[in-house]
Amino acid sequence: MDEMLGLLRVRIPRGRNLAVRDVGRNSCDPYVVVTFAHQKLKTKVVKNNCNPDWNEELTLSIKDPSLPILLTVFDKDTLTADDKLGEVNIDLKPFVEAHRMGLKNLPDGCAVKRVQPTRENCLADESPITWNQGKILQDMVLKLQHVESGQVHVQLEWIDVPGCKGLAHGHAPDTM
Repeated sequence: MDEMLGLLRVRIPRGRNLAVRDVGRNSCDPYVVVTFAHQKLKTKVVKNNCNPDWNEELTLSIKDPSLPILLTVFDKDTLTADDKLGEVNIDLKPFVEAHRMGLKNLPDGCAVKRVQPTRENCLADESPITWNQGKILQDMVLKLQHVESGQVHVQLEWIDVPGCKGLAHGHAPDTM
């Protein structure tokens, strides 16, 4: 599938309780890498902080919404390779399904769908998909995998692009 459906804005406001990798300083210098298909984007590095506020927005072009987004947190090192502070896959299927409901004119803050935490989705808490100012948003707190601690807060927002098919007519994600 080569045709772009639209854009996905991935907001990464903050991380919490990230693992300590700079033992002498009892801290870390974290940044996030977001990988989707052949795209790789990263946030800024926040120095000396296991509870970083990135407040960043990264935008991915989406051709196949059935693919997961890989979010990886690293600790920036000067003299050695950066340490991995954990990773998590973001499943877009619930977000895409909510978007395809074709909802219009709901009150702001109205919950369209609620995704419950499971072992498969790495959610730390319930993830509401809500209607806000004419848009469908999904907020999630993700537990980082393959690490002793750490969570990353993420928000997804779909952006329709003129001339693109959009999610309503795009590739249907596999159902479970």
